Amino acid sequence: MMLEHILVLSAYLFSIGIYGLITSRNMVRALMCLELIFNSVNINFVTFSGFFDNRQLRGDIFSVFVFAIAAAEAAIGLAIVSSIYRNRKSTRINQSNLLNK
Repeated sequence: MMLEHILVLSAYLFSIGIYGLITSRNMVRALMCLELIFNSVNINFVTFSGFFDNRQLRGDIFSVFVFAIAAAEAAIGLAIVSSIYRNRKSTRINQSNLLNK
């Protein structure tokens, strides 16, 4: 019974992340929604690792790698957003076409 609850929570987080990523006009909000998607995937990895494979911890180790990649993505993404904000004075996605000066 606990597996279903955790999977529903993960599906809700994933759905909120996808909806926010599709409808977001702000780059920072889009990055936060992308982090929600990564975290919902990590919840699935840890849940299935604990449910199916208690001794080998493959899902737990893989989720640590996903956390590291998500942290690097957030740092690089925020650096890019701050650079765009310095040049364009806006973090709106539809105004950030860097080919038009």
